[in-house]
Amino acid sequence: MPGLKFRILLDSHKNEEVFHDLLVSSDENFETFFKSIIEAFGFRGDQMASFYVSNENWDKGEEISLLDLSEGEEASELQIMKNTRLNEHLLDTDQKFILVYDFLKMWIFLVELIGIQEETPAKPQLILSVGTNPEEDSKELSDDFQMLSDDADADADDDEYGFDDFQDGFSDDDLNSLN
Repeated sequence: MPGLKFRILLDSHKNEEVFHDLLVSSDENFETFFKSIIEAFGFRGDQMASFYVSNENWDKGEEISLLDLSEGEEASELQIMKNTRLNEHLLDTDQKFILVYDFLKMWIFLVELIGIQEETPAKPQLILSVGTNPEEDSKELSDDFQMLSDDADADADDDEYGFDDFQDGFSDDDLNSLN
């Protein structure tokens, strides 16, 4: 089995480039690869994640999920990281994958095969680090989810049962006569 050298670039809004090169066996599964990427960037690894097979334009293709969250979907259509080997998705000598980690904060890692070696590592090896890893908690929620949380704050002024959410034509004085 050859060793695969991948460059993993953290897609960031900052002007700072952060990437790591990992050497892994071509027979390794995506779950082990995922854990080695998360460890290299100093993240906890306690969030959902998916790899997407990509093309030269970084378009998302087939999904390889960390966990099976399907409901009634055929098992043949769903790919899970622990059951899927890297060599099953090596279509090009510069194969690309997109790793999305934490779907609320949307950490995106661009993963590209940059070399193949005869030497096969016994376990994934970090062989190059460039830049300073961000703190996992340093990123805010994505804009889509931020809007939801802002709406929730506006509803905090309502009573706990949500009775202030609608207008029924009665005032509190009207209801006091019932006591």
